[in-house]
Amino acid sequence: MSYQTINPATEEVLKTFKEASDRELEAAIARADWAYANEWRKTSLDERKKIVKKAASLMRSRREELAGLVTLEMGKLLREARAEVDLSADILDYYADRAETFLAPKTLNVAEGQAWVEAAPLGVIFCVEPWNFPYYQLVRVAGPNLMVGNTVIVKHAPNVPQCALAFEKVFLDAGAAPGVYTNVFLSNAQAATAIADTRIQGVALTGSERAGSAVAAEAGKALKKSTMELGGSDAFIVLEDADLDAAVQWAIWARMNNTGESCVAGKRFILHEQIADVFLNRFREELQKLVPGNPADDSTTLGPLCTAGALDHALGQISTAVQGGAKILLGGHRIGRPGYYLEPTILTHVDRKNPVFFEEIFAPVAMIFRVKNEEEAIQLANDSPFGLGGTVMTRDVERGKRIARRIESGMVFINSATWTAPELPFGGVKNSGYGRELAEVGIGEFLNRKLIRVTSPQSTFLPAQRTILG
Repeated sequence: MSYQTINPATEEVLKTFKEASDRELEAAIARADWAYANEWRKTSLDERKKIVKKAASLMRSRREELAGLVTLEMGKLLREARAEVDLSADILDYYADRAETFLAPKTLNVAEGQAWVEAAPLGVIFCVEPWNFPYYQLVRVAGPNLMVGNTVIVKHAPNVPQCALAFEKVFLDAGAAPGVYTNVFLSNAQAATAIADTRIQGVALTGSERAGSAVAAEAGKALKKSTMELGGSDAFIVLEDADLDAAVQWAIWARMNNTGESCVAGKRFILHEQIADVFLNRFREELQKLVPGNPADDSTTLGPLCTAGALDHALGQISTAVQGGAKILLGGHRIGRPGYYLEPTILTHVDRKNPVFFEEIFAPVAMIFRVKNEEEAIQLANDSPFGLGGTVMTRDVERGKRIARRIESGMVFINSATWTAPELPFGGVKNSGYGRELAEVGIGEFLNRKLIRVTSPQSTFLPAQRTILG
């Protein structure tokens, strides 16, 4: 596995980093384990809070530098990269400010004596994270786990090594001791070695179905708790009573944010037949206005895909779709310029016999479906191996709620695209994975919820007596 900075807008190889040796991996695990046992878990919540909030502050003060690295390494539009840095800092602040409340002991109502549940850290958490949101994916794990008292080791994606190093430096500069947060450039085989190590107590992954299956299997063999945030093929339902101005604008954002390289992007657009033609014409017109160019230039509205492999894969899926009977209403080709640019693409006539019907397209490609009523819309939305997010556009909010409850996904947004915020739980069902990140539930995934029960030494209560007397 090669850790390289390759500018997706120019295809230039700018920097290459060596993979860690097995000895360096061992040292990283030992350092994280020592930091957990001897320093971090013993640090007060107030001290952890100071460091995590300092990291948030440093992210904001280094906003241009951090955002520039995202744009350089994976091609995100610079304004979107800045927004990602801001969101990431907000998540760190969110957990720093609320951890004391989230982790407070929970008193239980018992017949005699006292009982409560305390939140205790587990130890070293190993994370495998993707490239598409290079900081946001990291803070979703680092923020809650560092506040709990766990230490974190991260294998980041091979195409964002400078982002990975810059984020690690943020925590070191914030005052975290070596081993509290560690980035390591690992091979897949070394990642499996780390997961099996007895000093690793939990595994978190955000990535593809294939990566999730492999990592979850390794974690399962080692009896490690794991969370998997995997892919999605979100349904974006537009009903006949929707505000079409809002629906079109949200649809463009849902499909084109991050150049379509988002697990919660709207990918399957399910349109009521009464508004389908009007919506589709306006949707196509808006996509045609997008301007490809240097993602660091604020006038650019269409960035490149992240790698040559990502572009080739998307073009292959488009070809497969057409061979399976789909029609290209817009785009479908690589843009004739340096960089990994793909035309915004609309596919119609994709049926269940078409292989791409059941696939996630991680690119600016929208699949269009027409339905006669809301029942068909719900059935089509659920006819997917994925269950991450979804959208329902309707003027009737109660109708939207009713439909949302029947959609098989971890999240449904009514009258907006699926998105994220520190206070909103994030995660899916089916092949979109398991576990949740963000909000209060996100701090509870890698905790020891320890019961403490107190009875008086003079108590004569015995469970066996209760059973006999009862």
